[in-house]
Amino acid sequence: TSLVVVMGAFNKSHGTCDCGKCRCDAGWSGDACQYPTKCDLTKKKSNQMCKNSQDVICSNAGTCHCGRCKCDDSDGSGLVYGKFCECDDRECIDDETEEICGGHGKCYCGNCYCEAGWHGDKCEFQCDIPPWESKRRCTAPDGRVCSNRGTCVCGECSCHDVDPTGDWGDIHGDTCECDERDCRAVYDRYSDDFCSGHGQCNCGRCDCKAGWSGEKCEQPRSCPLSAEESVRRCQGGAERPCSGRGKCECGKCTCYPPGDRRVYGKTCECDDRRCEDLEGVVCGGHGTCSCGHCVCERGWFGTLCQHPRKCNMTEEQSRSLCESADGILCSGKGSCHCGKCICSAEEWYISGEFCDCDDRDCDKHDGLICTGNGICSCGSCECWDGWNGNACEIWLGTEYP
Repeated sequence: TSLVVVMGAFNKSHGTCDCGKCRCDAGWSGDACQYPTKCDLTKKKSNQMCKNSQDVICSNAGTCHCGRCKCDDSDGSGLVYGKFCECDDRECIDDETEEICGGHGKCYCGNCYCEAGWHGDKCEFQCDIPPWESKRRCTAPDGRVCSNRGTCVCGECSCHDVDPTGDWGDIHGDTCECDERDCRAVYDRYSDDFCSGHGQCNCGRCDCKAGWSGEKCEQPRSCPLSAEESVRRCQGGAERPCSGRGKCECGKCTCYPPGDRRVYGKTCECDDRRCEDLEGVVCGGHGTCSCGHCVCERGWFGTLCQHPRKCNMTEEQSRSLCESADGILCSGKGSCHCGKCICSAEEWYISGEFCDCDDRDCDKHDGLICTGNGICSCGSCECWDGWNGNACEIWLGTEYP
């Protein structure tokens, strides 16, 4: 019974389930009746909908059918999958044993996750010490394995985020306990401006020079305000000082990036970059930006004024454009309007063309998704100009904030 229910959800309104297989209605095809045999989209529009984040159609591992990717499966293994065929589990097959992850792990989206006691890209190496001893050697004084900043491999920590120079890197120590990024007001691995330029960084903690104080030596002792009062004034009603978009000195915020008039306000609370889409269009061309929020023209609505109030499509046409490859309308997490999904406002983190993305998957720095310096796009940070890094935490601009 449960199989019929599940399969019924997959071929929703486009077929019936018969003994675990879909029998598609006229005009539909595919294992889950997810492909329309007649397409109302232009080839250009269809291909655009099939492009991955690198603008490659179906990741060169499938073909595009009416805006949906059909992944290569010539051998019937089903190892290539994903919305854009971005996952290729053939990468996990061990060349010698021809087993996935050497038979000692599980493969997810082309990456092996090894069982205890095994390591290597394809779980091909066995550790000569027991798992409990390996974990003990990798455990930091605070009880976290590799301080949650690295991977434990056979009793040794491999710290994440190695410096391009090949030296220790920004994160180092036997158990990855030292994080030099904690010494920087704005993390920039290519700059020596540790501790706001007024101190020495020792294992992630700043020892300030005479005349300076604060966690990152940002507070001049000549300032009449205490460090706490300075931070309080810079924070205002925001969650973080200068809203996480500026540098606080003696109770005043300097917003960054330098010279970018889109970030402003007493506590840098206004960020008009949030009104732009990934192509840089402000409010979809149908509104104006006010302190990081779009004010839409008449006839348009949405966070970026991307939805027209009037729709020239039939309900059936609209719904067909809102169905993901599995045949579910907006992944069950939103409503359909004029061929586009409007994701549930109650779950702020749900996004994507078919509401199939979770913005909580995007990297954070200092507690902020994409460090507030980029847009979370389906689990990956798309950084604004001048910023780089998995969490857009690295400033690469010519002028240091």
